[in-house]
Amino acid sequence: MPETSAQFNIHDAKTNLSRIIERVEHGEEIIISRAGTPVAKVIPLNRRVDRVGRGSLAGQLVMAEDWDSPEVNELIARDFGLA
Repeated sequence: MPETSAQFNIHDAKTNLSRIIERVEHGEEIIISRAGTPVAKVIPLNRRVDRVGRGSLAGQLVMAEDWDSPEVNELIARDFGLA
């Protein structure tokens, strides 16, 4: 966590929102002020799941034996109005 946060007044924050979001995405915290008084803090969100690509859920999912049976496919198609 940074020791000091960058600070923007509301006008500058509106003008530089894309840059502020980019800085926050890289872990920085930004303070938004009105008339010199801090009123909000923009902080990075912690991602709940960090999936890096195919197979990232390998071993974590359990599928029923009949997951791809014609009967199950028919039920799914019906649920989506395709049957």
